[in-house]
Amino acid sequence: MDKLVVFNHTDLSRLLHIRASESKFGEHVKILPPLCNIYEHINTLDVDYILLGIPENIGILANLGNQNTTYTWEATLKTLLNIQKNEFTNPENVLVLGYLNFEKELKKIKSLDLTIDKQLVKARKIVSKIDKDVAHIIYTIKKAGKTPIVIGGGQNNAYGNIKGCALALNSPINIVNLNAFANFKPEEGRHSGNGFTYAYAEGFLKNYYVFGMQENFIPNSILKTINKLKQIHFSTYESIAIKQTTTFKKELKYALSMLEDLPIGMEIDCNTIENFNANTTTLDGFSLKRVRQFVNYFGKRDHVQYLHICDAETTEDNAEQTGLFITNLITDFMQAHTK
Repeated sequence: MDKLVVFNHTDLSRLLHIRASESKFGEHVKILPPLCNIYEHINTLDVDYILLGIPENIGILANLGNQNTTYTWEATLKTLLNIQKNEFTNPENVLVLGYLNFEKELKKIKSLDLTIDKQLVKARKIVSKIDKDVAHIIYTIKKAGKTPIVIGGGQNNAYGNIKGCALALNSPINIVNLNAFANFKPEEGRHSGNGFTYAYAEGFLKNYYVFGMQENFIPNSILKTINKLKQIHFSTYESIAIKQTTTFKKELKYALSMLEDLPIGMEIDCNTIENFNANTTTLDGFSLKRVRQFVNYFGKRDHVQYLHICDAETTEDNAEQTGLFITNLITDFMQAHTK
């Protein structure tokens, strides 16, 4: 776990704003002690949820995108740690583990000219190395019987989430992905657009449901691939919100019916949210309220193994908004999932 930067009391003091008349979430979360055996401590700690950051956009760059998702982890903590501690939020049930540090890899990929094929290949090999670190830490968390809540980062990290869970459970898993895109591009070297492709090809992913794909952005080649594979299903945003040939509630139920035979991973790509990311091709999308309802619906299922929130482009201008929304998703998930 050499890439893991453990969250400590210095970090907490920097981010937490204490008020005499209030009890903040960050005053009650669990933090690992210095110089501990991380696996042993995670294994024995009395929490259900482990919060992990993956502040990188390397997979996005390797997919020839340019979203900056490296600040989302920090923006989320600034808000999450300062919400109220009460009967609804239950911070005692959370370990803030820390984040995976890929600064060296980010510097390396930024030094490459990705318009040159050979250098693009190098970039995608860097993503493959990141996969190993993500899969290992997710495996460790799942082996300890805890539920990871992962804040990205790009959706390239879905591969590590899926692989880590599948190895820990000794079983393939199913995925529901709230996303305007399928991210099922060919196996052309790893990037943010093909994590599910690789996970499926390697047997870690069994059934895959893409919820709310946007029809104008589905390449025909990917659509043909999806339609050939019985294990992959999807609904479109247009069928739910524009043409109204189905409903949000019906599609939730249908998606669950396709996935409930195995453990489920939940993926939330913020590109699917209306006007959420400035630098995206999708201006229309699900409302913030709908996304929260989605998390609540699937979060209630006992066999949901993790929540991954990714592709939230964070800048100085929108950091507070982004942090607040992701905080809501985290607490929505915990409230729904805790019995």
